[in-house]
Amino acid sequence: MIEHRFHHLLAVLQALLVTFLWSTSFIIIKWGLAEIPPITYAGLRYFLAFLCFIPFILRKKYIEEIKGLSFTQWKQLLHLGFVFYTLTQGTQFLGLSLLPAVSVSLMLNFTPLIVAVMGLIFLNEIPSRLQWAGAILFIFGILFYFFPISFEGSQGLGLLVMAFGVLANSGSGILGRSINRKKDISPVVITFISMGVGAVLLLIIGLAMNGVPAIGPRNWGFLLWLAVVNTALAFTLWNHTLRSISAMESSIINGTMLIQIAILAWFFLDEKISTQEGVGMAIAALGATLVQLKRRHA
Repeated sequence: MIEHRFHHLLAVLQALLVTFLWSTSFIIIKWGLAEIPPITYAGLRYFLAFLCFIPFILRKKYIEEIKGLSFTQWKQLLHLGFVFYTLTQGTQFLGLSLLPAVSVSLMLNFTPLIVAVMGLIFLNEIPSRLQWAGAILFIFGILFYFFPISFEGSQGLGLLVMAFGVLANSGSGILGRSINRKKDISPVVITFISMGVGAVLLLIIGLAMNGVPAIGPRNWGFLLWLAVVNTALAFTLWNHTLRSISAMESSIINGTMLIQIAILAWFFLDEKISTQEGVGMAIAALGATLVQLKRRHA
């Protein structure tokens, strides 16, 4: 019993470490955006992370699995790469170039709500009363945080970009679930192919729009850290922790990112949070957690 509790506590601490690493990504991205255009930046991050997976994919069983993929499976993986990496990650980097880090994080918390609505429409998953209450709380918190909402300048464009990004993120969640629940493709192969496709598309678009950027040693260090530690290592460690902690625990731990990002942005980016924004953020975080907990529990 004591050993089980120790392993569980260790898994919880590892999951918290992963969310901290993911939270620091927002700060590192904001720093790098001063020199690297957002779409190119996203492409470089995920292309380097894709390269990190090559040593793992060279194992015989994965090579044979890739050779045996059907046309339909390839098409699904290409779609996932386009939606989850090219669209979702591209808009997230673009959003961070236009909005404060906390605002982008808050907008991304719309994802569980959109997925719940998609589940109602496409999967006939009827939301519970708790889920509806969470959705109402979340929307109220968002409105309270951004009030008065301005659609002028970079904030208006940033909100539109992130609204599209949230839809893409939600769609990729549904698409990813539909691929993974069949269990006919290993998670490593799914990640490797979809990340490679999405990253290459991001790079092509970014280079076509802005040309080849001049990147200094500091930002190359940021890119390598984002790719190796905050992407390849963090996602692998997160999947490992899911073997020991429940879906409810993972949802709560993941929900702490909003607070972590707010603290990090205040300390490193001097992004001050007013009392109104703090209250709105807390209300939205509670609502998003209620929606996500109920959906994941189901």
